[in-house]
Amino acid sequence: MSRKSPITNLLFLLLIFLFAFSAAAKSRSHRPPRPCRHLVFYFHDIIYNGENAENATAAIVGAPAWGNTTILAGQNHFGDMVVFDDPITMDNNLHSPAVGRAQGFYIYDRKEIFTAWLGFSFVFNSTEHRGSLNFAGADPLMNKTRDVSVIGGTGDFFMARGIATLSTDSFEGEVYFRLRADIKLYECW
Repeated sequence: MSRKSPITNLLFLLLIFLFAFSAAAKSRSHRPPRPCRHLVFYFHDIIYNGENAENATAAIVGAPAWGNTTILAGQNHFGDMVVFDDPITMDNNLHSPAVGRAQGFYIYDRKEIFTAWLGFSFVFNSTEHRGSLNFAGADPLMNKTRDVSVIGGTGDFFMARGIATLSTDSFEGEVYFRLRADIKLYECW
């Protein structure tokens, strides 16, 4: 009959303690974090259609061979690239005071499904917010809500990271749409 040394027993207890502590820490990490900042904004996109140059805030700058830069292409607008400089408001009224600009681009990237890829910034210059928030990600437009990543920021939003849940709040044909951006930041400095 072999006898276990006190050191072996101590190591065994230490191993059990570490395993239990590791399991407890792992279960805590599955709790969703709470956002350190929550913001809601609306941005208003008016695409140039050949007749609305004075009011347009977006323009088609790239089109497939079968398209043009005045009218969005057929086949779910596949191949169109649009740049925009849209007003950002606190409510869904286009004529509300702008708190900043949504500036960037979107590319319609699939023939079979109405979807786009976004890369843009919210550039703020108001008494309430200064700086920018930067976003990137896929935008499956037919979904009621879709998430894009907040990948950074400047000023009041220095190095911010999080998620922006986008939803189409309104649209008028292929000339105007309004998106609601529900932004939850999980890294705030």
